Amino acid sequence: MAGGACRLSAPSGIVSSLGGLNGEFARVVAMHDARATELFSPKADRVRDMFQRGLTNLTGHASTKESWLSLVSTQEIVGLKVYTAPGPVIGTRLPVVAAIIEGMLEAGFDPSHIIVWDRDLASLRGAGYDVLARRYKIRLAGALQEGFDEDVFYEDPLLGHLIFGDHEFEKTGKEVGRKSFVSTLVTTQMTRILMVSPLLNHNGAGVCGHLYSLAMGSTDNNIRFDQTPARLAKAVPEICALPELGDRVVLNITDGLVCQYQGQDQGLLHYSTMLGEVWFSKDPVALDVLSIQELKRQRDAAGIQTGVLNEDLYKNASLLQIGISQPNRIQLERISIATP
Repeated sequence: MAGGACRLSAPSGIVSSLGGLNGEFARVVAMHDARATELFSPKADRVRDMFQRGLTNLTGHASTKESWLSLVSTQEIVGLKVYTAPGPVIGTRLPVVAAIIEGMLEAGFDPSHIIVWDRDLASLRGAGYDVLARRYKIRLAGALQEGFDEDVFYEDPLLGHLIFGDHEFEKTGKEVGRKSFVSTLVTTQMTRILMVSPLLNHNGAGVCGHLYSLAMGSTDNNIRFDQTPARLAKAVPEICALPELGDRVVLNITDGLVCQYQGQDQGLLHYSTMLGEVWFSKDPVALDVLSIQELKRQRDAAGIQTGVLNEDLYKNASLLQIGISQPNRIQLERISIATP
């Protein structure tokens, strides 16, 4: 809730904006193209085709334009949340985001209504997103650079060690360090959020997925949660359930063109597999759960026993009605594109 912490007993947030979870299951469409990547480099034309087919299959509309308009109005300001800390090869990949932007422009969105964002503008630029900004005349933005909203925050008894850039940095007082403020980029500059997260392991959350990316990418004073899986399991779902965050999410896309199952934010291609997949869902929890399963499958195949699942994080998210964490309630539709 705005102005305070969201507790597990008081569900709110993402479920309302996603139009419900059908009461029974979460639906995921997974597009597969064995030729979508070559030497870990995505092929833009094949990625664009995967994206268009995945979007229309998810929404049930005949065209990408109809699909986009069924999800969000062209009058909305849409923030495409990417994860760029690992760089262009392992983080959210440029061709996936380019396919999204091109589809939105074809559907009638004004470029000024599209913001590609992450926690830090420097990581966006380091991952090459300036190229997309120039090509499509859209805006890049960093939550950190835009500052934080004093009226919208998540509160936890665990005191944080404040650093430069945090809203309360160098302030003093008994309660200083208990709040994580949400960036004004989210609270005042966009009306809808589209999540685009890579298939990449995280040593505490299990996956650098939709929940982790949204919670940690839009708030300050969150290093305190990133230190243990237990802290993340509580804080990440509760932050995502803030209406200013969760209620804005309209679609979640997992960039599975390459799956890195070890290394977190370090690009380690020897711990990576070219999956050639892009997944679509209105349920961020279901996508993250499937991502963790895939990461474990890849580690098992490589004979690696280490790896965090952090099932409690996703169970807590289900308790908050953010999405479905039970694998038997996830309806996965896998579609392969025939390769000539």
